[in-house]
Amino acid sequence: MPSTTALAVEGLGVRYGALVALDGVSWSVAPGELLGIIGPNGAGKSSCYDAVTAMVRRVGRVTLGGQDVTAVPPYGLAALGLKRAFQQNAFFDDLSVRDNLVAVLGQRAHAGLAGSVFNPVGAARRRHAAADFATRQLVRFGVPEAYHAMSPKEIPYGVQRMLSIALAYGDGAAVLLLDEPAAGLGGEDMAQLVKLLGELKREGVALVVIEHHMELIMAVADRICVLDLGRQLAYGTPAEVRNDPRVLEAYLGAATPRAEEVAA
Repeated sequence: MPSTTALAVEGLGVRYGALVALDGVSWSVAPGELLGIIGPNGAGKSSCYDAVTAMVRRVGRVTLGGQDVTAVPPYGLAALGLKRAFQQNAFFDDLSVRDNLVAVLGQRAHAGLAGSVFNPVGAARRRHAAADFATRQLVRFGVPEAYHAMSPKEIPYGVQRMLSIALAYGDGAAVLLLDEPAAGLGGEDMAQLVKLLGELKREGVALVVIEHHMELIMAVADRICVLDLGRQLAYGTPAEVRNDPRVLEAYLGAATPRAEEVAA
């Protein structure tokens, strides 16, 4: 397992008035590692993601590649390599699938006002190169080229899920946070997701995945953080979590170690 740390949180806490949504949560993920975050409904999983990405007021410390980013606003984190996909698909419906990806490529695709005015040929070349890159990237992320000219709302749901991950990743990420990427998937779509997660891990991307699909998370995670009522209930390997009586009690109300039944 990699020895360096890509992302770490210490003592993360979130309050909404009198409601404690997250309390003293700490975990880390290394390059090439997948950390699963699981827990029953209302456990604080989404609040954890919102806290990590500074989407809500929180206490605690967040470090990215050893750098303290606690004070970095949400819009500054992507440039540092921390990117996130949300639970609900969100696209530019008036753009094609390919142009959706081009739109998130930043300077790789867009020369800016000065570049467009004073070097229009160079700006056009940049846009063309970005479109070629987007085509390759979409295919890599499981979005077949036959869908690239369509509107995102016209493509199958499973392909939409893969598109949402591609848009979050853009042209690269050191840490990628995914919120229920397997929601609504099955069969070939699920296999495509598992393949992609494996490829990203091998390339050294640190993945943090909220997931309700226990069979998936137990199969792909290196470590798992279990939340319950905003607190960290367990933290360890899938085998350790699977056999932890506290986890079984939180999910099932009984200590019967059947991982396939552990569902949020």
